[in-house]
Amino acid sequence: MKETLGFQAEVKQLLRLMIHSLYSNREIFLRELISNASDACDRLRFESIAAPALLEAGEELAIRVEYDRNARTITVSDDGIGMSRDDIVSQLGTIARSGTREFFERLTGDQQEDAQLIGQFGVGFYSSFIVADRVSVISRRAGLAADQAVRWESDGAGEFSVEPCERASRGTDVILHLKPDDDELLSSWKLRSILVKYSDHIATPIRMPKEEWDKDKNEFRRTGGVETVNQASALWARPKADITEQQYRDFYKHLAHDFGDALAWSHNRVEGRHEYIQLLYLPSQAPFDLWDRRHQHGLKLYVRRVFIMDDAEQLLPSYLRFVRGVVDSNDLPLNVSRELLQESRSVAAIREGCIKRVLTLLEDLAQNRPDDYARFWSEFGQVLKEGVGEDSANRERIARLLRFRTSSSETGGGASLTDYAGRMAAGQKGIFYLTADSVEAARGSPHLEIFRKKGVEVLLLTDRIDEWMVGFLTEFDGKPLMSVAKGDLELDALADAKDKEEQQKDAEEFKDLLLQVKQALGDRVAQVRLSARLTDSPACVVVDKDQMSAHLQRLLKSAGQKVPAPAPILELNAHHPLVQRLRDREARRSDLAQLLLDQAVLVDGGVLEDPAAFVRRVNDLLLNAG
Repeated sequence: MKETLGFQAEVKQLLRLMIHSLYSNREIFLRELISNASDACDRLRFESIAAPALLEAGEELAIRVEYDRNARTITVSDDGIGMSRDDIVSQLGTIARSGTREFFERLTGDQQEDAQLIGQFGVGFYSSFIVADRVSVISRRAGLAADQAVRWESDGAGEFSVEPCERASRGTDVILHLKPDDDELLSSWKLRSILVKYSDHIATPIRMPKEEWDKDKNEFRRTGGVETVNQASALWARPKADITEQQYRDFYKHLAHDFGDALAWSHNRVEGRHEYIQLLYLPSQAPFDLWDRRHQHGLKLYVRRVFIMDDAEQLLPSYLRFVRGVVDSNDLPLNVSRELLQESRSVAAIREGCIKRVLTLLEDLAQNRPDDYARFWSEFGQVLKEGVGEDSANRERIARLLRFRTSSSETGGGASLTDYAGRMAAGQKGIFYLTADSVEAARGSPHLEIFRKKGVEVLLLTDRIDEWMVGFLTEFDGKPLMSVAKGDLELDALADAKDKEEQQKDAEEFKDLLLQVKQALGDRVAQVRLSARLTDSPACVVVDKDQMSAHLQRLLKSAGQKVPAPAPILELNAHHPLVQRLRDREARRSDLAQLLLDQAVLVDGGVLEDPAAFVRRVNDLLLNAG
């Protein structure tokens, strides 16, 4: 019985956007359909490992492309895994993909920009409607009877129909009923040129009817039989010398379902104790589900050219989840499962080899193509930082790939730790850093004042992951990483004789005041002392060297975690007029001390426990000014 169903709302929106944004590049519909047909063949090979009856021994799978000029149709057929009634409704009527909402939120209405986003999201089957005003799909799932095939049809407007039908063999036919202005696609020459351009790398044979030129009728006519249009061999298995740069780029688009080009790639054949081929790509744009931990990320795994699984996450660690690619092993069994992958020594060796290749690729990019590396870092830098804690064996290599904003404007946002170490001031003992909620908050922090005065560079760490990262990255090239908001700063080597003399004089002169301020503030502070950090601000708050930073405390609280909040240390600038007034006005000392502490907490990005009391003190100070 024929059923009429409605598309998911996201599908309707995607179809409208795609038809208008991608029409100028309408040839991609054939690339996407061929890619889907190839995946269907791969999945049949995989399922036939556990169920041999699905695929006869020695049977060759293929994709067929035909056109009918009179009916004005193009048909793409495969004898892959096929679809059941439930499969066809879920796969062609909905978008079951993480990041869908974020994708639609980022659409702007600008055709050129939206085209890039749509391509990044993955067009797939729906690209058919770029050239067709009606699409029919006939599919039979492997293992089902001929009368259990299903026919799907839609004009892409908002509904589709599903009804039972018959298909002699398993597989899928996608029949495109072309729009009136797409007659140029109804030619063997045009279709072949598109297939060679976009799908020559497909390992499954793509076949078309044989044709020859009829001089009398001035047209091509079919001669019977079929011929293979593409090279029909696994691209990764070919010698590198036989593969063009464009073929590498086209294969990436097929593999990742991405319109954009890959930023870089590495193709290697590993021989010895473990034999495998790896073809690894760095994308130029981050996918929408990069931060979705529920979504599986990984490489496509083959065993002796037989597809085994997508997203084999065991082949790469989580911090390299942005890498796309293929691994083809000669050592693993064809019936390998995800559980066996976790225990296999061969997989451990492949994983280690893939990590080294990716890091080498990134190092080469950073050294020889700095602009491209800056582009990579803007897209994937926060993910790579995860490797500092997750991969202790490669921590030093990863650390050299990190890039940071610094307090020195000339370094912009791309300073490496190696760059920083090379610019360290004479006598500087460590690498100074400051964590903050934003670049603006970091640059305005009073903790940087003495460093600006002395010309000492400070790393500005403003990504949420940075606090976690510095817990593992405690040193670089023998130089400790030191927070400028923690403990006593070790700046003796940077201080001149005059500075040291002033510090000793101030310590004696303000000794009694510091005790009185501590008494006034009570348990709100752990200690009150003079500051070596401040040159312009009257006060700041810091924590002990071994305590959790105030910034990390705020991050954990925002995540709903209960965090002990030890009282901070209040540091005063002995030369600031407000601190001088604090010393001179004994009657108002308690209120002024409370105001200085509240002010220091706010500047540090904290939240006051009693904001109403702060407002009362400010109002009282304003009313009694002068």
